Formats: sequence, C-alpha cells, structure tokens
Amino acid sequence: MAARSFWSGYLKLSLVTCPVEMTPAVTQAERVRFHTLNQATGNRVVSQYVDSVSGKPVADDDQLRGYPVGEDDYVTLTDDEFSAVALETTRTIDIETFVPRAEVGLVWRDRPHFLAPSEPVGEEAFSVIREAMAATKMVGLSKLVLYRRERPIMVEPRGKGMVVWTLREADEVRDEKQVFGGIKPAAPPKDAMALALSVIKERTVEWSEDLLADRVQASLKKIIARKKKGRKVEAPKPEAKEEGGKVIDLMAALRKSLESDKRKR
Repeated sequence: MAARSFWSGYLKLSLVTCPVEMTPAVTQAERVRFHTLNQATGNRVVSQYVDSVSGKPVADDDQLRGYPVGEDDYVTLTDDEFSAVALETTRTIDIETFVPRAEVGLVWRDRPHFLAPSEPVGEEAFSVIREAMAATKMVGLSKLVLYRRERPIMVEPRGKGMVVWTLREADEVRDEKQVFGGIKPAAPPKDAMALALSVIKERTVEWSEDLLADRVQASLKKIIARKKKGRKVEAPKPEAKEEGGKVIDLMAALRKSLESDKRKR
C-alpha cells in the first residue's frame, strides 16, 4: 500500500516558494504485533481511560487536556484552542540558514520524513533548491510545527526529493565530554592497527537494506506459522556462557578474528 502524506504546506527559500507534502520515512507496518489476552477466557484485554476518583471509564468526547498549575488544579485546553496557535511554521518550511551537512552529527537527528512537490507547478523551484544544496553539500535549518510542537528541523537533498529530519534540541543531547572525558588518549600499536584494518577490510561489504534485517521478527513469523499448523515449538537450549574476567591478548584475538573471517569467505 502506497504511503500517504500526513502534512502539506510550502517550502520557502527567500522569495522562492513551492507547494510540498511530507510523508513519514519510516514505518512499523510490517512488524509482528501481539494483542494482550485474558488467559482464562481467551478474550482481548483492552485499555481505557478511567476517572482517577470514581474509577469509571471516560468517553472519548469527555476527555480534555489539562496543564497542571497546582495540586488537583488544571488549566484546560480544547482542540479549537490548540488550533489557535497559528504560527507561520505550521504550514511553511522557511529555510533560514544553511550549514555543512557533515557538521550535523547523527546524534542530533531524530525522525526522518520524505519531502516531495505536491503540485507539478512547484517541481522546478523544488529541484533548484534541492540541487543547490546538493552541489554545495549544505543542509537547510528551519522550524516546523509537528506533533503539537514547534521543532527544529533539517532539510537535506536525497535523490529526486528531500528528507526533513526533526532535530533534538540542545538540552536533549548530553555533552560527550562528560562521557568520553575520562578516556585516556593513547596511540595504538602499529601492528595492532594493521591487523584491525585487515579485519575491517575483510568484513567490508556493499550497503544493502538487507543488512538491517531483524532476525527476531523473522523467527517470530516462523514460530507463528508453525503454531497455525498445530506444530509444537520448543525453546532452544541456552548456549554455554564464556567465563568473564579473562585478560585478552589483543594481537592473538585480532589474528584469530582475521583467520576466522578468511575461512568464512
């Protein structure tokens, strides 16, 4: 089933504007999903919102968002009041600044979305902005209201289209110096580096999405297929664990890894 766009608006660079639409770049539609069942009856267990005092279920139409301002005291907002937040960034991706693509580390990237022209009349302007970024190896930074928040975003060219990444905010990413600061700088031995580079070379392959296959999901599908046919499923015996705390001979381990990789090929 073709992916549907969930946002439409405009891409703007200075005085150049074109209509665009955005589609989530990731999906979990193919994931194996389970329902929670009542073991005694076999019926599905459903979740629902209940009143914290009366314990009675609350209908969807009676649910209201509340911002806590004190104990048991809330400021409530309706859907219409949420819609009153009419920021320009609700419908326009206005590229304000550009930065080199290589300078935006992966740790800042949150969620990807595909961006494409929504009307033929805007394809030329869209392609000009895309190709200009690609030629200069730049990405555009902007703000956009998504998922009820104004979020920092990054726009980068990709093939015939673009990708819009929501970005994590500055206070969401820890300072790496707090984690890496205690690691002592050391120049690795040349012979160890040579062996490590050889191991990397032996294990280097061309990129393919098949490298990201989830073996757990594949195994679950096989188990479900067997159970549908009434076949018994037995859990595998646990493998013997290696003893921990051993001092590792780095050179010997690297040589063993390299020999093992060569045998597999």
